[in-house]
Amino acid sequence: MTVHKSMPVALTIAGSDSGGGAGIQADLKVFAALGVHGTSAITCITAQNPKRVTAIHACSPKMVRAQLDAVFAELPPAAAKTGMLFSTAIIGAVAEFFSSADTCPLVVDPVMIATSGAALLKKPAVRAMERLLRLADLVTPNLDEARVLTGMDIRSVEDMRAAARCIRDRFGCAVLVKGGHLRNHREAIDIFYDGASELLFSAPFVRGVSTHGTGCTYSAAITAGLAQGKDLAKAVQAGKEFITGAVIHNRRVASHQALDCFWR
Repeated sequence: MTVHKSMPVALTIAGSDSGGGAGIQADLKVFAALGVHGTSAITCITAQNPKRVTAIHACSPKMVRAQLDAVFAELPPAAAKTGMLFSTAIIGAVAEFFSSADTCPLVVDPVMIATSGAALLKKPAVRAMERLLRLADLVTPNLDEARVLTGMDIRSVEDMRAAARCIRDRFGCAVLVKGGHLRNHREAIDIFYDGASELLFSAPFVRGVSTHGTGCTYSAAITAGLAQGKDLAKAVQAGKEFITGAVIHNRRVASHQALDCFWR
């Protein structure tokens, strides 16, 4: 008799990227690469490629909630993450769902601006995002998103440390401030702070590589680690190692560079 090993389940709540480099598509690739069964709740359909976002069509909050109900009914995730939520109504639907008792650890990637510069979160929804952050186990802002959440000008590692503490104090969740866009640094430095411990994660900055979907890939790798039973700090460390390898081993796709989620 063949005994099949059970796979942990992870959930991504995000937008669909028609270019395949970010969003739902990136998250599911990461889950598959790390041996986790990926489920999804799609919040938006986007028309985009590595250069630009040309159109966004939001799902109704009712449809987002229906997807969450369907997944948790038969495939309860061991961990979940959010990506592009886009509107106050969608954020509200997700926050209402995760305020219930029988959910799972939640990683919030507060997607606000695409690599191309397109706005992926409506301005009124930024305030609604604060409710979701109070339900999160971890929030993973890049420097631009950390500036929005704190109102701080972040130009150094010390500024990142201060921003992480500000976010933790304000929302009560652990924080990973990602410094990949920090200028004049030879290393890609991230600051993790959970209220008790502060950790600095660094990796050599890979120059000359412009990839789409790094934030999605990083947060998905962390979520996969949580689904596999890692504690939060170890899941973040594993996520950092994974995204570093995906950038280093980037592949050429048409005329663009793409992360290699299957580099290991």
